[in-house]
Amino acid sequence: MGQKINPVGFRVGVTRKWVSNWYNPKLAPTYIVEDKHIRDLIVERYRGAAVAEVNIERSKEDRVSIVVRSARPGIIIGRGGSEIERLQADLEAMTGRSVKVSIQEVDRPDLEATLVAQDVARQIENRFAPARAMKEVMRRVMGAGAEGVKIKVSGRLGGAEIARSITMREGRVPLQTIRADIDYGFTEARTKYGNIGVKAWVFRGERSRRLRRDEVG
Repeated sequence: MGQKINPVGFRVGVTRKWVSNWYNPKLAPTYIVEDKHIRDLIVERYRGAAVAEVNIERSKEDRVSIVVRSARPGIIIGRGGSEIERLQADLEAMTGRSVKVSIQEVDRPDLEATLVAQDVARQIENRFAPARAMKEVMRRVMGAGAEGVKIKVSGRLGGAEIARSITMREGRVPLQTIRADIDYGFTEARTKYGNIGVKAWVFRGERSRRLRRDEVG
């Protein structure tokens, strides 16, 4: 059986919440494109800020509320809040709407799959051996309390002419169990030989209950 579904999307509405909270059938195409551009701008501009997630909420057509979950919020906030004000101004110019940006610090970055993938990618960009980087990060994730972790890197590893993949796993990662709290993240390491894809799955335990309809959003 092919296991190609996104583990986060597989659980939305059951144990995971939406990262975009709005409902407008007429403007849905516009909102979807805007959300993509907003996330791309924030993630690309603050690659060193360890951005784990960007939550977007639209209560009105002319208003956008953004919550950025980051392990290094100081980089996004800037000295005296100057950087976050510049970000808000750029987003308002891009969307043509009133934008409010809030920063939320990630409590346990070693249990966020996106940050785990970014850590591996950063080490690969710094010319660490992929297998060594994966082992070191997996040891840290398991030490943080995860019940399982899986990491996969694909591309021209070590500058090889033929692309290949390396997959490492430790503990349990039950992808088919919906009640399992599995976080998934993907990023790319930019090397002079080309981009190397990094995927990470982190199993943080099983949830005892489903989300109520009002909790999903």
